[in-house]
Amino acid sequence: MPRARVNGLELEYDTFGSPADPPLVLVMGLGAQMVTWEIGFCDLLAEGGFHVVRFDNRDIGLSSYLDDLPAPDLAALAAGDLTSAPYLLSDLASDITGLFDALGFVRAHVVGASMGGMIVQQLAIDSPDRLLSLTSIMSTTGDPSVGHPEPAALAGLTRPPAATREQAIEDGIAWFKLVGSPGHPSDEEFLRMKATRNYDRANHPAGALRQAAAVVASGDRTAKLREVRVPTLVIHGESDPLINVSGGKATAEAIPDAELLLFPGMGHELPKQLWPALAEAVVTHARKA
Repeated sequence: MPRARVNGLELEYDTFGSPADPPLVLVMGLGAQMVTWEIGFCDLLAEGGFHVVRFDNRDIGLSSYLDDLPAPDLAALAAGDLTSAPYLLSDLASDITGLFDALGFVRAHVVGASMGGMIVQQLAIDSPDRLLSLTSIMSTTGDPSVGHPEPAALAGLTRPPAATREQAIEDGIAWFKLVGSPGHPSDEEFLRMKATRNYDRANHPAGALRQAAAVVASGDRTAKLREVRVPTLVIHGESDPLINVSGGKATAEAIPDAELLLFPGMGHELPKQLWPALAEAVVTHARKA
């Protein structure tokens, strides 16, 4: 797959559809590789008339790692001492505009999931002139009073890294089940495929820790989101155990004229059964914008 030189880093990416179509860039979440945007879902977006780009954020997947930076102190960050954060969501947003430049995109539609939603929100704050539309999926504003995780999901998120490949795969399957969609369950074979693929492609827990530090250190975006004028769609699952649906509702309330679309039975994932409906929502929104 190709790589783009961005902000002194290399970002791994790939594309779907025709370069002649309007660009639509997909931004994934905390510790999640670009392959989490499954090929079938990307194909649906491309069939909707868009040149779809997915990529690995810095510090994850096959993009550049920043292992030379000190490990962040998450407890200190949570207490308000931000000095150990190696970078912020604004830096991850800057990576996206750098990717635009590398690919020749003056402006593009952006779709972010989970932490990716936070990144594209920050992008709309920092560089609104580069965006055609914004879709924030299963994300939140950074306001600590909304979007809170259920205890089991928080415990799963903070689980120590596995010591072996086998354990990492089993932990991955358990995680997918924990945050999955009760109304749209995935079969065991699909979950095992995802967990195995993710581990074998790239396993880099230190990068995920630095990304988590960026989320904590970047704070509440609510006030600045009220100034955003980018056409915005907010999508959230009503059964999301990792980022409570209140996070999606707060995002839609903060951004003027944002549209809110809730899916019953959807957890913290993009379940196969909902790909057609999710893709149609994104495509319709982008076309309107």
